[in-house]
Amino acid sequence: DISLPAKEADVAFLIVGDPVCATTHSDIMIRAREEGVTVEVVHNASAMGAVGCCGLQLYNFGQTVSIPYFDENWRPTSFYPKIKYNRLGGMHTLCLLDIKVKEPDFEAMKRGRTVFLPPRFMP
Repeated sequence: DISLPAKEADVAFLIVGDPVCATTHSDIMIRAREEGVTVEVVHNASAMGAVGCCGLQLYNFGQTVSIPYFDENWRPTSFYPKIKYNRLGGMHTLCLLDIKVKEPDFEAMKRGRTVFLPPRFMP
């Protein structure tokens, strides 16, 4: 259980972005509170919060979609229906693009070395 160490000592759970924008992070906080763990949230800047700076109204947004990193062997389409749904409803869609940062080099790991691949971004 991820919250067990927090019952006996101070624990920090650091993430990129705002911790209440992802259901996984919210779930961890809810479960920790149910276990009697005191939870403090420090909000961070996120893509969700930055949308308003673009002149778009958050009220006009539909579901946010995550677009996984494509490669030559895998080109997912699972996010298309959400974009279509938002478009048919006249809503904006915030698309979060996957990036590859600090990905392990599995070939190097096989030889007992810890090496990370260079960062890659969606073209």
